[in-house]
Amino acid sequence: MRRVLSVHFAPCALFVAGVLALIRAGSFSGHSDWGAVCPADPTAALALVTTITATAALLGLLLQPFQVRAVRVLEGYWDRWPLTAMLAGLLARMQRRRWQALHRRAGRAARGETARRVRADVRRRLAARPPAEALLPTSLGNALRVGELSAGERYGLATLASWPRIYPQVSGRLAQALSSTRDALDTAVNLSWSLLALTVMGAVALYDEPSQWWLCGAAFVLAGVAYKGAVIVAQSYSGLMHVVYDLHRFDLADALHHRLPVDREGELELFARISDLIAGRGNLDVQYDHRGAGSGEQGDDRSADL
Repeated sequence: MRRVLSVHFAPCALFVAGVLALIRAGSFSGHSDWGAVCPADPTAALALVTTITATAALLGLLLQPFQVRAVRVLEGYWDRWPLTAMLAGLLARMQRRRWQALHRRAGRAARGETARRVRADVRRRLAARPPAEALLPTSLGNALRVGELSAGERYGLATLASWPRIYPQVSGRLAQALSSTRDALDTAVNLSWSLLALTVMGAVALYDEPSQWWLCGAAFVLAGVAYKGAVIVAQSYSGLMHVVYDLHRFDLADALHHRLPVDREGELELFARISDLIAGRGNLDVQYDHRGAGSGEQGDDRSADL
């Protein structure tokens, strides 16, 4: 229920309330009368609240199946259409230039305490980005891609292929942290979309009232704040993805009935083979070990999206 309210209902209610305020003020048909926005009696106020609640609930239900797509668009996966693909290429080049600038700053010699702190901060920011050749057009996409490209690869596992299989092995407290962080990410993304939509609606309604344009600017700034919040939460989510593989990679091997390795070389070989099998590239003639399968701690039946 908490996820439904925060992720879906609240952003939709914000958008619906904003549009109704513009409608009640008469912004679409002439000069805005903001005094008409607030209901004059309790009955009208109750009817307005009921309208906002019902409309936001319906809109949230309609948009819920598109949640992954809403995040993906802000990540920068824009290669489907020529115009957006061109824009994605331009922004990706800008991201690479920023990465290269950070890389140069991280390699400079640091003299003095302040310079060392600055270099440490630059290295931290650089570590929060994927390699230059894998950069996406947006900061949100790059924050999530760090986890998608390195969380499991450090142990020979393909993260994107193995994540749906390792997630059910996650312990309760870690699963709760993952779920809470993912909810915060989706909430920030949806708030950003709602405020952007309000910016567009405000521009349509208030185009002939220059004195009210600050409302559009305020909504756009708040959308940027929500997007920045999504980037920060995405960095935390990527960090938790790394923790999942640190703690539960052998639970995955155990759940798949593979013999556990005894050294680092065997670990890399095992997880490379598992990744190939998941992707359908491996040799299916595998010897399984059923003696200890299912003995590791497993969480409840859960699912998660990258």
